Amino acid sequence: MAKTIKTKLKSSPSTPRTAIAIMAAGKGTRLKSNHPKVLHEVGGKPILAHVIATAIQVVPAKDVFVIVGHEAERVREAVRATGVNFVLQAEQRGTGHALMVAREAIFGNKDALAAYDQVIVLSGDAPLITAETIKKLSDFHTAEKATMTLLSADLDNPYGYGRVIRRGTGTRTPVRAIVEEKSATPRQRDICEINSGFYVFDVPALYEHIDSLSTKNAHGEYYLTDMAGVFHRAHKKVVAFKTLAAGEVLGSNTRAEMTMLDARLRMAKCRALLDDGVTIYYPHTSVIDSDVEVGADTVIEPFVQLLGSTKIGADCRISSYSVIENSILADRVTVKPGTIVEDSRVAAGAVLGPYSHLRPGSEIGEGAHVGNFVETKKIKLGKGSKANHLTYLGDAEIGEGVNVGAGTITCNYDGVNKHKTVIEDGVFIGSDSTLVAPVKIGRGAYVAAASCITDDVPEDALALGRSRQTVKEGWARAKRDAQKDQRG
Repeated sequence: MAKTIKTKLKSSPSTPRTAIAIMAAGKGTRLKSNHPKVLHEVGGKPILAHVIATAIQVVPAKDVFVIVGHEAERVREAVRATGVNFVLQAEQRGTGHALMVAREAIFGNKDALAAYDQVIVLSGDAPLITAETIKKLSDFHTAEKATMTLLSADLDNPYGYGRVIRRGTGTRTPVRAIVEEKSATPRQRDICEINSGFYVFDVPALYEHIDSLSTKNAHGEYYLTDMAGVFHRAHKKVVAFKTLAAGEVLGSNTRAEMTMLDARLRMAKCRALLDDGVTIYYPHTSVIDSDVEVGADTVIEPFVQLLGSTKIGADCRISSYSVIENSILADRVTVKPGTIVEDSRVAAGAVLGPYSHLRPGSEIGEGAHVGNFVETKKIKLGKGSKANHLTYLGDAEIGEGVNVGAGTITCNYDGVNKHKTVIEDGVFIGSDSTLVAPVKIGRGAYVAAASCITDDVPEDALALGRSRQTVKEGWARAKRDAQKDQRG
């Protein structure tokens, strides 16, 4: 272990320099998963991403240190865009060991003067914790002039949690120790106040005493919970701040627990949207991710999924069984049942569906219609244009006021490359037309129904790309008579 650093403790300023350390190195064996525990998703994004989002409401991202270990590079990559720092715990030897390897990042090395006055320790698998509770915990630690402050809660069924052992009764009574479930006596197991795994430490004191931790336990690890006993023996002040919102401290050690956390997050999201003026019928049937934004007076019908970073404007209606992912819908958009929208943009007053599929890169203009069983991909559909039935539009730029008839196809792929179709303003495309890209239909032109268009069409022209109809009178009767003769 690193040599113990002796420091001269200094009184903290009124606004202490604060770091946040997030424990995210564990494997999560009980999940029986090949993926890092903190990258499992609840509420539409990785558990760790929720914790980081909360942390940077308390301190700037530059003061957040995520301690990674198992599948470290995957974890880094998943949340790198948040701008936080990473500390590698290459060998996972417990929560105490995690802060040991973070010593240089949090404590620093300059003349034994700590880089931070206090460090808040969060669990990377507990996504329900709020910034308000973290701030209260930090403020309580500062007001009490404590060396260690732990966040506690009363649970009706505290089984499995470490119990907080105080020196006496009362919420401000100092803490003597934290006793884990397996080590607790029957009397201690009757205690309902549990340790949440969230802490605040005085940084100089932490790194003066952290090397006193021992691995003499069943798992041979350095437990951060043991710091309460270490400080007690060193006559340092250890206190507990009891939260009344016990649900915030819940972790995700099993898939069943993750399911419950997901349900809590999604219901909280629905409540927040309801408070903001959104109507949600049967919220328990909706799947709305944490980062989704919805404008006032929008109506969300049952069994809708709003996923990722989707943003929906005001006065929209999203009908049942629609799935909208990472897309932006402006005001007054109507989404009819069963519509799927992915990575697309929809302008004000547009109408989608029923059963439309907007694939990535679709841009639908103001007041445009994309209707029954129409599929789009990487297109621009202009203001007021309509494709109402059974159509595929891919790699196309379509102007304003265009009517695309039922069964129209833009043939954009030649087996090797994608090609673009351009349809200018005011064009009328007859039903069952095939537009073989690259091709351009000029402003105001007409394409006759059932045409196969392989060449550009000039403005205001009529294009017919089909063979002339031939009628053979009596042919069908003759064929039937011949078949009758063959059968004898």
